[in-house]
Amino acid sequence: MKESLMQQLRLQGKTADFYTELANDYMYYWKLKRKLIADIKEKGIRYKAVNGNGISVEKENESVMNLQKTTVTMLKILKDLNLQEPMHEGNDEKDYC
Repeated sequence: MKESLMQQLRLQGKTADFYTELANDYMYYWKLKRKLIADIKEKGIRYKAVNGNGISVEKENESVMNLQKTTVTMLKILKDLNLQEPMHEGNDEKDYC
């Protein structure tokens, strides 16, 4: 994934450290996105928890909102760098869930 981003940057002549750092940021968000998706799969959109008073309550999974924010940030980085979403080989269904 990162190599695809770096190759696109090189083809555009964007070799300064600034661009590499933005690509690194994108990769950070990509890893974070995968963790958020895993959390949503595990807990669901809402989950039960016990509050400080020992009462069972239903809470919204904050990962849902964080996933939306993370995706927006990733798309903004790609747009700012004038890059397309990297393509990776394989047909791994877990990447699409």
